[in-house]
Amino acid sequence: MSGGSSDAQRRTERALASLWRALLDLPELHIVLFAFLLNFAWEILQSGFYRGMREMPHGDAVRLCTLATLGDVGTTLVAFWVVAWLGRGRRWLLRPTWAHVVGFTGLGLSVTLVFEYLATHVWGLWSYSEAMPVIPILKAGLVPLLMWSVLPPLVIWFTNRQLTGRR
Repeated sequence: MSGGSSDAQRRTERALASLWRALLDLPELHIVLFAFLLNFAWEILQSGFYRGMREMPHGDAVRLCTLATLGDVGTTLVAFWVVAWLGRGRRWLLRPTWAHVVGFTGLGLSVTLVFEYLATHVWGLWSYSEAMPVIPILKAGLVPLLMWSVLPPLVIWFTNRQLTGRR
């Protein structure tokens, strides 16, 4: 009787290991992980460029930066899926081309540009401090636009290295 139980246990362990490998092979998992880590650090570091962030209680500032990061992760995932749809596959990260990188980065940058304008000029969700350089024609802060110029290629790089096993 214990032999049957061992077989069932081994099958369960193999099934769980197989599921775990399948999850680790999902490009979205790595995109979310690296996008969260990179964007959260950037959100914290750029907080001084927004009015009221320096005076805000620490817990409130961390909560706000976490929410902003979740929005960044969502934007990153949507950009990934659009590039995957246009490029006909979610595995484009294994061999990204310049078109993939530019498309991925450009989509995030475009969403950010529109959202920054709406948030600061239409909805009044936040405002820039005097430290924020503003691009006059776009009426958007330079720091969040730099974020979406720098971080998406880094997300691709980290994700590619993770999925291909290059260290």
